Amino acid sequence: MDILLTHGYFLHEDPHERKVMKPYPPLGILHLSAYLKAKGFAVGVFDTTFQRMADFEALIRVERPPVVGIYTNMMTKFNVLQMIAFCKAQGSTVILGGPEPPYYAREYLAHGADVIVRGEGEFTLEELLPHIARHGLQNMEHIAGIAFRRDDGEVIETPPRPFIKNLSDHPWPDREAIDIPQYMRVWKEHHGQSSVSAICARGCPYTCTWCSHSVFGNSHRRREPEDMADEILWIKERYDPDLIWYADDVFTINRRWFYRYHEALQARGVRIPFECISRADRLDEDVIKTLAEMGCFRLWIGSESGSQRVLDAMKRKTQVEDVQAKTHLLQRHGIEAGMFIMLGYEGEDISDLEATVEHLKVSSPDIFLTTVAYPIKGTPYYAEVESRIVADKAWAERSDRDLTVAGRHSRRFYAFATRWMVNAVALHRARRSGANPLQMARMAANVVVGRLGMALTQREAEKRGRPVVLDTGV
Repeated sequence: MDILLTHGYFLHEDPHERKVMKPYPPLGILHLSAYLKAKGFAVGVFDTTFQRMADFEALIRVERPPVVGIYTNMMTKFNVLQMIAFCKAQGSTVILGGPEPPYYAREYLAHGADVIVRGEGEFTLEELLPHIARHGLQNMEHIAGIAFRRDDGEVIETPPRPFIKNLSDHPWPDREAIDIPQYMRVWKEHHGQSSVSAICARGCPYTCTWCSHSVFGNSHRRREPEDMADEILWIKERYDPDLIWYADDVFTINRRWFYRYHEALQARGVRIPFECISRADRLDEDVIKTLAEMGCFRLWIGSESGSQRVLDAMKRKTQVEDVQAKTHLLQRHGIEAGMFIMLGYEGEDISDLEATVEHLKVSSPDIFLTTVAYPIKGTPYYAEVESRIVADKAWAERSDRDLTVAGRHSRRFYAFATRWMVNAVALHRARRSGANPLQMARMAANVVVGRLGMALTQREAEKRGRPVVLDTGV
């Protein structure tokens, strides 16, 4: 074995993920596996999703892989740190990739990682693995797209590696390396339908200030529509899922590609219900009609806020009224509309939160999910608030989600704000549909509790005479 590829997502050891139970395969390392195998490397894949940390450690003891490559994100950081330490104790060289390590290269290297891959991993690993096999960790300065620590302790970040130009020149993800049917069984058991993920493109060219571009930059590259349709046909014939999840950042970003893809699927007789993400400005009636014909049953829009002032501060390049109009248009064509809502962005005040509640009432999405803004290192948002970021734990004991920003509202404030928002929107819908009076009374009570809680936590902070702090752990 030249390299063992793995990740740190242990589903059964994460209480939140056990509640959701919507796991998807690690497509990133499956793309790497397929590419490296095509180049003649001996590649092992250990999918941690349905395993325990003890299972991973047992495998490392037995296999003793010379190199372990670990996909790392913010959610899996703590598991990955434990995996690094164990692999190093067993004599393996550890390479990290994914969105989390590039901006914390020094920290991960200090905690045992040998090399950080910055950006896409295919070409970098193709060059890096033979070098390590022949020369170890010496003289790696000429390998683009990595960070490492020299013997003298200096951290070296080599120039970035150019992005892959033609994604369709590369093989499909190595799904056969893991147990896809197990993912489908979990979905079927918990949600009544099986689902398989696929990705048509890499990167997003938009400029949202809070969004990380650490792997693909602001590039956007799409696979050939015929190649993508061939993969979906293969998925249907091999696994026959009930649903497809397109993991693209903006599925309908390129209309010409989108219509060609529709035609390619039709030519192959493939129609599998699917869910995807897009933007309001990349939708119109013809696109939405085509989505419905293709089998789209739900489309998520990154609405984020109902305040145009906040959207402009985020550089979302979208209009509140357009989001509302496209939400209604989706629903008229039988497609569920989902929304992502972000509370607590820099400069947001009560009037902006009230505007978001009204926005949700007007647009009436079928579902919306809320989060509280937190600064991800490497983003413009992080740079904007960096001087006010408060970290009350050591780096190895926290993630960016745990960072606080001085001068903002507290964790309790946003817990109450979310309670108010969710129940205010639900009560509005209930009144329109003539729901049970007792249910509406409960919603109304929660609205009052939410608003009262917001006011009280704000007043308490003012009485203490201290800056209000946004705890982003909600």
